[in-house]
Amino acid sequence: MILEGIVTTINVDGSVNISPMGPIVEPDMTQLTLRPYETSATLQNLLRTKQGVFHVTDDVELLARAAVDRLEVMPPLVRAAKIDGWILADACRWYAFEVREVDTGEPRARLQAAVLDRGRIRDFFGLNRAKHAVVEAAILATRLGFLPIDEVRGEMRRLAVLVEKTGGPAEHRAFRFLGDFIQAEASSSAAGVTDHGSGPTASGIESTP
Repeated sequence: MILEGIVTTINVDGSVNISPMGPIVEPDMTQLTLRPYETSATLQNLLRTKQGVFHVTDDVELLARAAVDRLEVMPPLVRAAKIDGWILADACRWYAFEVREVDTGEPRARLQAAVLDRGRIRDFFGLNRAKHAVVEAAILATRLGFLPIDEVRGEMRRLAVLVEKTGGPAEHRAFRFLGDFIQAEASSSAAGVTDHGSGPTASGIESTP
């Protein structure tokens, strides 16, 4: 199964890269199959360091901003003990891993990783349709380069109903942020200007083709 979460890796300059990602996992969570895109900072970092931390979190605002490279403030981080990596201090669960096998023969690399350490910080809030809607909206926001904008807007209208009905303040803020981002990107593209940001913190949701 694919489990949506957030991966932290270390950039060349020593800063922390934060990227939503959905690895393939089994219930025992002893192995992860990561599938980052070849252009992503996450892949370049993992090829270089072979280490990272996968987090299960219900913080959809962090996920939304990291997905489109708009993390203005780094979240609190804690140094991992068994690898050279960083743990999100407010995650629900975390899994420190080491990459053991690499296949870069496809546009999306396939990295087999072993979990070396794990921890639980707090309970997962629970299932919520609005949180899932924000995840789907974040995926849409990272697909603007090849999805028709009318299709994206139609999906956003559908997801907005779920957020309106079941979301709390955090889900509303995250969804509104993504809607504003999509609108700004669409306007820039229409004007012949494209700027997806160049910050060091994110490389997009990498779990959905």
